Amino acid sequence: MRESVLLAVFWTLFSCVTCTLTPFITPCYSSDTECLKQSTQRALPVIAAGVTSLGMQSLDPMTLELVSASQSGLEMEFKNTVVKGLRNCEVMHVKRYTQRTRLDLKCSVTLIGDYTLGGYLLIMPIEGHGRYKIKIRDIVVKIDLKFTEREANGQRYWLLDSYRHAADVRTRVQFQFQNLFGGNRLLSDNIHEYANNNWREIFKEMSPPIVSDIVSKISDEIRKLFDAVPISDMSLD
Repeated sequence: MRESVLLAVFWTLFSCVTCTLTPFITPCYSSDTECLKQSTQRALPVIAAGVTSLGMQSLDPMTLELVSASQSGLEMEFKNTVVKGLRNCEVMHVKRYTQRTRLDLKCSVTLIGDYTLGGYLLIMPIEGHGRYKIKIRDIVVKIDLKFTEREANGQRYWLLDSYRHAADVRTRVQFQFQNLFGGNRLLSDNIHEYANNNWREIFKEMSPPIVSDIVSKISDEIRKLFDAVPISDMSLD
C-alpha cells in the first residue's frame, strides 16, 4: 500500500515536470512563421473564450461599456456594446522579432448596443438615439506589439510595452440604427441607404474609436498572458 502511494506521488511529480499553464499554445521558434501561425490559430478560440486560471476575461463576447468621439462634424456615443465573433477570426500572418510581434487577423464580427448620433454623416445630416447593429464582414486588423523582458523566480517573461494597429474592411459593413430622426421612416430609410451604399467611407469615419477600444481589450488580455506565463512555455528560442 505504502509503495503504491509513493508510486502515485512520484508519477504525479514526474508528470508535472512537463506541465504548462498554456497547453493550448504550441511553442515555436521565432523563425518558423508557419508554426507561429498555426499555434496562434489553435490558441485564439481558447483565449477568446477567456482563461480564468490566468485571470483572462472573455473576448467573445466582448462588452464595450462606452465609446464616444467627435470627429468630422459627427458626435458619436455608443453604450453597452456587445461584440461577437472574435473567436472565429482567421490568423493571416504572425511574425515574431526580438522585441516585437506582428499579428494580422481577419474577422467577421457583429456589434449590438445603444447609440446616440448627431451632426453629419459625411454630407448627410443625422440625428437619433436607440438600439443599433453593425455587421462587419472580413475586417483585417494588423497589430504590432512591442515588448521587453523581465525575470521572476528564475524565469523570463515578456512584458507588453506598447502596441499600434491598423484596420481595413475587405468585404462589407452593414449599418442598422433604430429610431433615427425620431422614428421618421422616410428619413431613416434614406440615411440607411446612403450609409450602406457608402459603407467604406462611413466606416472610416465612425470606426476608429470602436476599433481602438476592441484592440485595447485584446492587448489587455495578451498582457495578462505574458504576465502569467514564462517565455519558455511559448517560445523555443
